[in-house]
Amino acid sequence: MKSVLCHQATLQVVDQPNLTPAKGQVLLEVVRCGICGSDLHMQHHCDHMHDLAARVGFNGLAKSTDPFVLGHEFCGKVLDYGPKTRHKFKADTLVCAMPLLNVDQHGYLSTGLSPNASGGYAEQVLAQSSLMFEVPNGLDADSAAMTEPMAVALHAVRRSRVKTSEPAIVIGCGPVGLGVILMLKAAGVKTVVASDFSPNRRKLAEQCGADIVVDPKETSPFANWKEFGLLGNVSDAINMGMGLFDKLQATRLPWWHGWRMIDKLGALPKRPVIFECVGVPGVLQQIIEGAPLFSRIVGVGVCMQSDKIEPALAINKELEIQFVLGYTPLEFRDALHMIAEGKVNCSPLITGVVGLEGVTNAFEALRDPEQHAKILIDPKRSGSDIQLMSH
Repeated sequence: MKSVLCHQATLQVVDQPNLTPAKGQVLLEVVRCGICGSDLHMQHHCDHMHDLAARVGFNGLAKSTDPFVLGHEFCGKVLDYGPKTRHKFKADTLVCAMPLLNVDQHGYLSTGLSPNASGGYAEQVLAQSSLMFEVPNGLDADSAAMTEPMAVALHAVRRSRVKTSEPAIVIGCGPVGLGVILMLKAAGVKTVVASDFSPNRRKLAEQCGADIVVDPKETSPFANWKEFGLLGNVSDAINMGMGLFDKLQATRLPWWHGWRMIDKLGALPKRPVIFECVGVPGVLQQIIEGAPLFSRIVGVGVCMQSDKIEPALAINKELEIQFVLGYTPLEFRDALHMIAEGKVNCSPLITGVVGLEGVTNAFEALRDPEQHAKILIDPKRSGSDIQLMSH
């Protein structure tokens, strides 16, 4: 089979032996595989990612000296099952699978990030049978291949605990940020603000349903805090709180009962949820400086470098900061069905399709936000040119 091998930061199309599924595994013919931003990072910085994963107790990621095949956002057709593996679906059934593979003596490894779990930049890929889901409703392969990144976005939105009445602010409109916008609107969030320097990415944010789109060079994404009923500074918060306290003390009821009632009714100031989807040093500090009081900041973009923040500034604003990663099998399944049922239209994200020979060109093109958002690999496509998608 043909595959794109990554070795010492070089990508090369090579012929490799066909894969053989072990017990519990399924052999798939790759139909589409998305190129993720983490793949671009792995090409040149996989030693850093390997060491970082080892620090949190996850071994098995590739090093630069390991030849390996990238690709964890794939869908494919069932070709064969491993020994003593239940035949869940008929041959040629289009499926998606979570990119985890149970490999003897290694345990579960990340498909497309490990030399022992080859990814979807190839004509074939192995999937774990228990983590394989049939593509429903006749959904096309392009959309099905978006299940994995949409599951990441769904997980981020669910973990954020955002309420439909709370304004959501998305900083960075790359594929991750655009996915978050889609999932926020699918969750019924009434006001979604999107911010990006790129005109192309702002246009895509509008297509994904963002209610307000801003160029941060001209307008702060936090500029409308008064309009949203948010508190922008500590003096306003103190004055409002003391004004409320005075009114409660003027009633016949003990003021503390009134205060508790207000707490239960949720009548206190709204708190925005801010999604950091850039993953570049300095962005988190910029958000802390600009965020309204009591904001919840959700780190979705993966910043691979050390960063600096001023904790005292976040403390004085009483900000919440949380980080999210990955998704559960339920979220993966839910994301697939949300796409298939038309609740999420991720087609605006897909800006190009390329064959295996064009992966190097696609990597270069993806470094320019004005050119592309998400490029999919079609292993059957010949040539190195990128087919542009129009929506």
